[in-house]
Amino acid sequence: MTDVLYTGPIPGEREGELAMGGGRTETSALSGAGGVRATTTTQNSQRPNACCFCWCCCCSCSWNEEERRKRRRKRISQDTKMETIPNYEACTKPSVEEIRLWSQSFDKLMRNPAGRNVFREFLRTEYSEENMLFWLACEDLKQEINKGVIEEKARSIYENYISILSPKEVSLDARVREVINRKMQDPAPHTFEDAQLQIYTLMHRDSYPRFLSSNIYKCLVHGGSRTSSES
Repeated sequence: MTDVLYTGPIPGEREGELAMGGGRTETSALSGAGGVRATTTTQNSQRPNACCFCWCCCCSCSWNEEERRKRRRKRISQDTKMETIPNYEACTKPSVEEIRLWSQSFDKLMRNPAGRNVFREFLRTEYSEENMLFWLACEDLKQEINKGVIEEKARSIYENYISILSPKEVSLDARVREVINRKMQDPAPHTFEDAQLQIYTLMHRDSYPRFLSSNIYKCLVHGGSRTSSES
C-alpha cells in the first residue's frame, strides 16, 4: 500500500501568517492510478502595502505638511518687497516712514491701503485671510445705499463668512451670531457691525503682534531703509 502524505488542517499560527499574505500556500492533487497525493509548495511573492492610515504614516504626512508651510513662509519672507506684495487694493507705494508707522498702532496699519495689502499677505501665510476679507466686505457694505444691492451683498457676506457650512467661516461667538440672524431679516449697511468689530479685535490682539515680528514686515522696513540710504 502506498503511503499518503498528510496535508491536514493548517496550524493556527500558520493561518494567521497566510492571512497576511506573507507565508506559503500549499495545494495538493491526486496523481496516477495509485492515488498518491502529491504536495506542491509555492511562495506568495505579494506583500501587503503599507497602510496610509497607520500612525507612522500619519505622523510623517503631518510633519511633511508642516515642513511645506515653513518653507513657504521662509520663501515669501526672503523675497518680500513691496513689488512682490499682491496689489489687492489699488494704492501707491508707501514710504519708509509710512511702513514704520504701521508698528505704532493697528489702526494706522488698517487705515493704509498698502498696509492692508501687506497685512493680508501675512494673514495668507497663517491661513486666516478670511478675517481680512470679511472686514473688507463689511466696509464695502457700509458704503452701499441701494436697498436691493444691500440685501444681495449682505446675503453674500453671510453665506461666505458667517454660515457654518462655509470653508471661509470666521470665528464669532454665539451672541454675535444671534444678532446677525435677527438683523438678516431686514439687512442694512450695518448688519454685521458687531461681527466686524469682533474680527477686527481678533486681528489686533492675535495676528498683529506676530505680523510686527514677522520676516515679511522686517524685510520691508530694512529693505526700505537700504533703498532710502542708497538714494
